[in-house]
Amino acid sequence: MVIGWRLAMQAALYGSDGFFMRKHDGPADHFRTSVHASPLFAGALLRLIGRVDAALGHPDTFDLVDVGAGRGELITALLAMLPEELAGRVRATAVEVAARPGGLDPAVHWRRDVPENLTGLLVATEWLDNVPLDVVETDGDGCLRKVLVDRATGSETWGASADPADLFWTSRWWPGPGRIEIGWPRDAAWADAVGSVRRGAALCVDYGHVKAERPAFGTLTGFRQGRQVMPVPDGTCDVTAHVAMDSVAAAAGVPHRMVRQREALRALGVDGSRPPLETARTDPAGYLRALSAAGAAAELIDPAGLGGHWWLWHTVGVDVPLI
Repeated sequence: MVIGWRLAMQAALYGSDGFFMRKHDGPADHFRTSVHASPLFAGALLRLIGRVDAALGHPDTFDLVDVGAGRGELITALLAMLPEELAGRVRATAVEVAARPGGLDPAVHWRRDVPENLTGLLVATEWLDNVPLDVVETDGDGCLRKVLVDRATGSETWGASADPADLFWTSRWWPGPGRIEIGWPRDAAWADAVGSVRRGAALCVDYGHVKAERPAFGTLTGFRQGRQVMPVPDGTCDVTAHVAMDSVAAAAGVPHRMVRQREALRALGVDGSRPPLETARTDPAGYLRALSAAGAAAELIDPAGLGGHWWLWHTVGVDVPLI
């Protein structure tokens, strides 16, 4: 079947036989995120949770929402780390289209959509890159044409001219001709998520680009069993594209701050420094633990890898600095 990329991604990722709907394996079996890399990532988010809670005046109910929760890895880690006083006030929600995984903490509410009127913190780590989008290309006459894809083989062809909504978004957010990944579906998804926060903050962590650095040939790709592969939308691999972060930020319509993960995590105490060699003599076991933590931290802040991700931070009704 030959269809536009947005419909193809929707079916390949979230259809009845889609990549994220399978029960026998999970996303962590195919690609590595900051959540999977180290508990240091959750520890950094815990510090942000503390700041938001304080800014809100320690409300009776603090909403902690993880959008694109996967198998609940992040929300589980955060609940385990919460101080006792805050843990008693937290209402934890995982938002995910897949079925609730077995063995998940019963304190976690599992649902397909973002709840409304939140007071607390909403987090989305590597969610928007999997929100389906269309792709257009500039033909020989300078016109933008829809790119169609064969769901079985991944082969592409041109279709009709780009829709008015695609042209409007492109005119504002894409700097020139070429292969363009239309970002307005991500803008709408993130604006809706941020709009659910009545008071508190929302954090998006994802890989992406800004207008001055848009890639001429696009970023759409696939991942299967830890390897980058051709993005065939048949449900057997992750299909993902980088996020136009500046467009997403503007769509939310509330104050924001945007920094690279490397900068954010360092400000939150994750620096990747090696322990002093002297410690290897005085406390060998402690040295090995510290060395392991340093290695995990280094992966999280590597500018060529996870450290190059963007952190997009919005505040609603409170003033909470990201760094």
